[in-house]
This record gives sequence, C-alpha cells and structure tokens, in this order.
Amino acid sequence: MSTVHGGGVRFRIHPQDHEPVHAHGRYAETVVVVDLYADGSVGLADRDDAIIPRNAKASDVRRILRAAGEHYEAIVEAWMRMQGQ
Repeated sequence: MSTVHGGGVRFRIHPQDHEPVHAHGRYAETVVVVDLYADGSVGLADRDDAIIPRNAKASDVRRILRAAGEHYEAIVEAWMRMQGQ
C-alpha cells in the first residue's frame, strides 16, 4: 500500500487496484473514496461506500476533496506506481 499525506489528509492507494484512478482519503474519522480524472480534477467516487461513515461531517468530506485536488499529481503518481504503470 502506498500513502500520500497532504493538507492533514492521508491518502491510501492499494496495489493492483481497479480503475478508475482513485485514492482513499482519511481525515479524522472520515474516509472518502476520491476519483482522480485525467483532466486534473477530482470528485467523489460513484459508489455506495464513497463516504464512511455515511453521516460524516460535510466539512470533513470537503477538506478531503480539496486536499486531493491540491495533491493530485502526487496521488496519481503513487497510484500509477502501485499499479505497475
């Protein structure tokens, strides 16, 4: 597993993971699955478990998404490395 830290958020990337390019961002007790798009933008993953817990603070979710955008290149680089690309 690879980890990228930024903006107080820890992003984990799993080896041999599925597309699309994504990371699991953790801040406090909130975990958000963040998709990283080829155009340099980020977004909440389209999956049922994209936010854990489901009642997570909206400010924590926004913080994770903002940090993913700010550290986009490092996260994508780590994802590519973990997938052997």
